[in-house]
Amino acid sequence: MARPRASANAATPWGWAWSGALLGLLLALLAYAPARWLGQLVSEASAGRVLLVDAHGTVWRGSARLVLTGGADSLDSVALPGRMAWRIRPSSWRQLQLDVNAPCCMAQDLHLLASAGWSRQRLELGDHQSSWPASLLAGLGTPWNTVQAQGQLAARLTGLSVEWLEGRISLAGQVQLDALEMASRLSTLRPIGSYRLSLTGGSVNVLKLETLQGSLQLSGLGHWVGGRLRFDGAASAAPDRAEALSNLLNIIGRRDGMRSVIKVG
Repeated sequence: MARPRASANAATPWGWAWSGALLGLLLALLAYAPARWLGQLVSEASAGRVLLVDAHGTVWRGSARLVLTGGADSLDSVALPGRMAWRIRPSSWRQLQLDVNAPCCMAQDLHLLASAGWSRQRLELGDHQSSWPASLLAGLGTPWNTVQAQGQLAARLTGLSVEWLEGRISLAGQVQLDALEMASRLSTLRPIGSYRLSLTGGSVNVLKLETLQGSLQLSGLGHWVGGRLRFDGAASAAPDRAEALSNLLNIIGRRDGMRSVIKVG
C-alpha cells in the first residue's frame, strides 16, 4: 500500500505545476485581451449603433475609430474624425476607472468610475466639456439621415452619476447639449438657429428643450415615468421664414397649422 502513496505524492507537484500554468495562461489572456473584444461588447450593448472599428491594442488600453450607424440592417454610417483612445484600470477590488479621449473633440480626457456590488451598480462621470460635429448624427439613420444636420454639438457634464439598485435606475447631476449654428439640407436658411437640450437628474428626471436664438423655434419639456420618457414639445418658424422652414417642420413632428407637435411616450 506504500507504493501507491508514493506515486500520489510524486504526482502532486505536477498537479500544482499544471494548475499554476493554467492560471498564468488565463491571467495572460485577460491582461492581453485584444481591443476588438471591447468593440464586440460595445456593438452588442448599443444594438449595433455604436462601433469601434479598426481597433488596436488591448481591452485595457487601445484605440479605434468611432462609427455611428442606424443599427444592424442600416446602410447609414458616419465615422468620427481621427481615432478615439481609452484606458481601463482597477481603482479598487470592485471599481474600474475608464479614461477616454478623442483628440478631434475633447480638450481633456473623460473620466468614468464604475462600481459593482451584489444588487447595486454605479457609474460616475467626471465634469467634462467637449464639442462634436453635428454631421455625426446622420449615421444614426432616420430621421437624421434626412435632416443632414450641420453645426457643432457642445456637451457639458456636471456631477453626473447613474445608479442601478435592485432593478431601479436613478440619475443625479446634469447633461447639457448645445446645438450651435445649426443648418439642414432641408432648408436654404443658414443657420436656422441654436438650441439647448438639458437633462437634470433627481427625484424626477427632467428633459428640457429650448431655443437660444434663430428663426426655427423649438421648445419642450419631458420627464421619465416608470423608466419611460414622456416628452411634449413644439416647433414653429418666424412668420417671414415659414416657407424656408416648411420641409423641416414636416420632418420634426406632426403638423398642426403653422407649427409641428413633438410628442414622445
